[in-house]
Amino acid sequence: QVQLVESGGGLVQAGGSLRLPCTASGRTLYAMGWFRQAPGKEREFVAAISWTGGSTAYADSVKGRFTISRDNAKNTAYLQMNSLNPEDTAVYYCAAATSWGSRRAEGYRYWGQGTQVTVSS
Repeated sequence: QVQLVESGGGLVQAGGSLRLPCTASGRTLYAMGWFRQAPGKEREFVAAISWTGGSTAYADSVKGRFTISRDNAKNTAYLQMNSLNPEDTAVYYCAAATSWGSRRAEGYRYWGQGTQVTVSS
């Protein structure tokens, strides 16, 4: 069993930055991913990182602006978000998967409760 807790969300102006930590407890030998869901929209893939951190993947919409990383000694994954724009406004969720490579929510077994990110124009 894995418990995931996100933090770091908030209100930021367009062009600003936020860093979202996701701390895991329990068994943590998982690939980690970040998803987001805006009002009235489906949950969408943002980024993922393998257990070792040696492989990463990004949605085209965030590539070059967002960076996913992890510190296994702290059982924490991070999503660094730069150059934010209002289209990035959503609830951001971290998730844990037993295998690397999925960009689909169905590929992730454990989920956090989410943290709200709001970008004002």
